[in-house]
Order: sequence, then structure tokens, then C-alpha cells
Amino acid sequence: QVQLVESGGGLVQAGGSLRLACAASGRTFSSYAMGWFRQAPGKEREFVATIRGGGGSTGYADSVKGRFTISRDNAKNTVFLQMNALKPEDTAVYYCAARSIIIEAVTAGEYNYWGQGTQVTVSS
Repeated sequence: QVQLVESGGGLVQAGGSLRLACAASGRTFSSYAMGWFRQAPGKEREFVATIRGGGGSTGYADSVKGRFTISRDNAKNTVFLQMNALKPEDTAVYYCAARSIIIEAVTAGEYNYWGQGTQVTVSS
């Protein structure tokens, strides 16, 4: 069982930056691929970014490519999402997810564990 706790959300003006963090429980964090997803009001949950268990291989949604960066610190059981050049359309609840396979994935159904989410609001 893996428990995930997100932090770092908040209110920011368009063009600003935020850094989300997701702390995971467990002793085998490096064997889990991690992902970030988001869900805006009235919309389905969508993929944002993913990273392989050992790090090094990442993937991004086209809408955030070049602005967001996913990284992980396996020694601290934490995955990060650095968000730059934020836009009002980035406003959503952001969720951290863990997959019981080391290979990264882009669909929500491939993840086994989810955090409670953290709100990100970008004002124009």
C-alpha cells in the first residue's frame, strides 16, 4: 500500500510559477512510476506528466510541454512538478498518482494509488 500526500498548490497570477510536491509512504518508491494528473471543474481528469521509477524518462501532455517539469527524489520518496509560465487554463485540482510498475504511463487507469489532490488557481 502506498499513501500519497500532495502539497504546494495555491493561487498565482498568470505567468507565475508553482512547485508541487508529492510525498509517498513505503520503502520501494523507486520501483513505482509516478504521474501527475489534473481535473478542472466540469471536466474529466487529464494526464499532465509522468516519470519512470528510476527517473530519467519522462512524458508530458502537449498542453504543458516546455512549461512543466516532473522530477523525483527517490531518497526522499518525493515527486515534484515544477510549473512555470502558468495560464488560467491550468487551473485545476492536481493529483499525484503511483503505478506499481517502474515504466511510466499516461492514462489514469494504469495507476494504482492516488493522492487527495491540491488546488492550483491561476488568475488572469
